[in-house]
Amino acid sequence: MRTVGPAAGTFATALAMAAVTAVTAVPAAAAVPTVGTVPGNAAPAAVRSDDGRSLWFFVRGRFAPPGAFVRPDAVTYNRELVPAGARITVSEFAAGRSTLVGMKVAGLRPEHTYGAHVHTKPCGAQPADSGPHYQDRKDPHQPSTDPAYANAANEVWLDFTTDGAGAGAALSRQHWRFRPGEARSVVIHEHRTATGPGEAGTAGDRLACFTVPFEQRREADGR
Repeated sequence: MRTVGPAAGTFATALAMAAVTAVTAVPAAAAVPTVGTVPGNAAPAAVRSDDGRSLWFFVRGRFAPPGAFVRPDAVTYNRELVPAGARITVSEFAAGRSTLVGMKVAGLRPEHTYGAHVHTKPCGAQPADSGPHYQDRKDPHQPSTDPAYANAANEVWLDFTTDGAGAGAALSRQHWRFRPGEARSVVIHEHRTATGPGEAGTAGDRLACFTVPFEQRREADGR
């Protein structure tokens, strides 16, 4: 897992940005569906290609409070640290036994370190609705704070530090694939993720949540 912020360097920043923007350059021959548009933006809100063996997609959102008339896919529970109107893009590329997840954000509090993780359920009106962290090897004891399970190799951690304009990005590479339908959202937390016994995987309050259509299906021989 790679955390990207002001101190991570130009190359790391470019790598993370590429992970969430390169998919916009779709080859003309590719049969890729688009879903919706971002108001005032000609770019698609979501692009996806999934043949059952490999997958790539990106999806964009703008945060809004859960009391909105139509519940948004990107929900903020703390408008001080994740203001309404802040933007998020998440991408996934998965093939063989590897998964690459990228994220970038804009419009958050400048120069603040956030925790972020993939969770098991979609976002809801309450912060806890998104469920626990997705784990490749499930901890039999929940909530999981054992470093043997709650770690950046067994979960997807996307901690980041915003720059002076409130933008940030992160990239995580795993040597496994999501179980179809079990990874449903990305949650942004209050501070960097802890790693010690009894607190591993914790990162403070859940500030915001983005429902993401991670891997939904996979052919048996395409694991």
